[in-house]
Amino acid sequence: MAKSVRGQILHLEREQVRAINRGDVRGALKLFDQGFVGFSSTKHQRIRGLGALRKTFDYYLKQAPKLAYHLEQPHVSVSGGTAVATFYWSVQLGRGHKIHGRGTHVFSKQRKEWKVVHEHFSRAH
Repeated sequence: MAKSVRGQILHLEREQVRAINRGDVRGALKLFDQGFVGFSSTKHQRIRGLGALRKTFDYYLKQAPKLAYHLEQPHVSVSGGTAVATFYWSVQLGRGHKIHGRGTHVFSKQRKEWKVVHEHFSRAH
């Protein structure tokens, strides 16, 4: 039996979390479309394309090589060839230093694969 779209999206999100926690930037980038555009929780400028996203991931991992990234309470909405995953996230940067926030991934169905075309992360205040 084929996985539901919701199940597919949640599986992709979990794969990305595992890749980031292993420090596998290449694996983490597999989730994203070539034309990806998004916003980070740590910089004001828009992130455009996989090259810019790679630099962002590399920066985070260099700053905190032992980070632990977690997703909590994911919710997926689907409409045709578009799926939106919203979630709460946390990043453990070291002993006692944990950051919390909210995130959104907008997925587009491309051939048989779901790819993130937009991401928006914001820190909780």
